[in-house]
Amino acid sequence: MDAILFLIFAAIAVGCGVNLVVQRHPISSALSLVGVMAALAVLYLLLGAEFMAAAQMIVYAGAIMVLFVFTIMLLNAGSERKTDKALFARLFGVPALIGFIVLIGFLIRTLLPKTENVVFGTFTEGTARGVGLKLFTEYLLPFEVTSLLILIAILGAVVLARKEI
Repeated sequence: MDAILFLIFAAIAVGCGVNLVVQRHPISSALSLVGVMAALAVLYLLLGAEFMAAAQMIVYAGAIMVLFVFTIMLLNAGSERKTDKALFARLFGVPALIGFIVLIGFLIRTLLPKTENVVFGTFTEGTARGVGLKLFTEYLLPFEVTSLLILIAILGAVVLARKEI
């Protein structure tokens, strides 16, 4: 049953991800990103990482998406204009994408070491205590650098959206 649920929610995540890129209106893209985040939260639940699933929904699907939508509204971004695609993109875009996916798949299969299969429910580090210990000991510097990058991005959006007097 776990494998079936995994495949269903993985397909939902991929479908919402493709819809995120294909959409022309930024609000529709933001809603597709919420779909991706919700599907990832269910995948975390299947793996036994309850705290990560809750954080995924609260932090990413909640707070970060509010910031994205606020920034979209602040910038007054309308729907994307349709343009004529370049001849090169029309002829070689899809074959180049397929070739890239095949190349990446080949490199992953040959260069990465073999690992054991995932057994659903055996992960025990997904609790609040386990995540907190890792976050504030081993991963403290990347956590703080990420928070600074998010702050810089917010300041950049405010500066770009500011009207000249």
